[in-house]
Amino acid sequence: MTRLGLERTQKILTFARIIKVKTGMKIICIGMNYASHNKEMQRALLLKSEPVIFMKSDASLLKDGKPFFIPDFSSDMQYETEIVVKISRLGKSISRKFASRYYDEITVGIDMTARDLQRKLKEGGLPWEISKSFDNSAVVGKFVSLEKEGLDINAIPFRLDIDGKTVQQGNTADMIFKTDEIIEYVSRFVTLKMGDLIFTGTPAGVGQVEINNCLQGYVNDMKLLDFQIK
Repeated sequence: MTRLGLERTQKILTFARIIKVKTGMKIICIGMNYASHNKEMQRALLLKSEPVIFMKSDASLLKDGKPFFIPDFSSDMQYETEIVVKISRLGKSISRKFASRYYDEITVGIDMTARDLQRKLKEGGLPWEISKSFDNSAVVGKFVSLEKEGLDINAIPFRLDIDGKTVQQGNTADMIFKTDEIIEYVSRFVTLKMGDLIFTGTPAGVGQVEINNCLQGYVNDMKLLDFQIK
């Protein structure tokens, strides 16, 4: 290899390493984690021994109050309101008793779901991840400190208002798998890194969004999420 060729190869490898570092964020989602939601979706209410996990890519992230544009592949776009936990340190195979050391901030998030596409895929016995992992499907609000706000991760009341009317509300006390259990389970399979997000599940009350809706998410009376549907 010539000197010029070697220099070009080194530049390409360096660029690849930079790209790898910048695209390492994960969005981990927990399905069927509230009995009330399982009932409204007509799912079996059998007690599960392990959490149901699916993932979204970093392209799914929508933040800073930016609007959500309903994509053309769905005519039944639905909201699922959740508490979102941000991972604050690197961890693998984390014991439940130490899990609280790996997060310190939460927010309200929306797991946008193309329900018609999900239904079609399920009926065909196919994976339905694409109905939840498309661009901008993971909407998050402002993150706040659990300690500064005096919040107990296992007793956080939250709600979603659409156009000023409360449409969904829940409390993390009702989660089937608590946050520390989720972290213990997930970290058996994948390394958790700073900035990773965990959507902890949605309670009953999911529903369809329409163009021009204004969605606002609250913890207690603290508004953390505010965006519009376009």
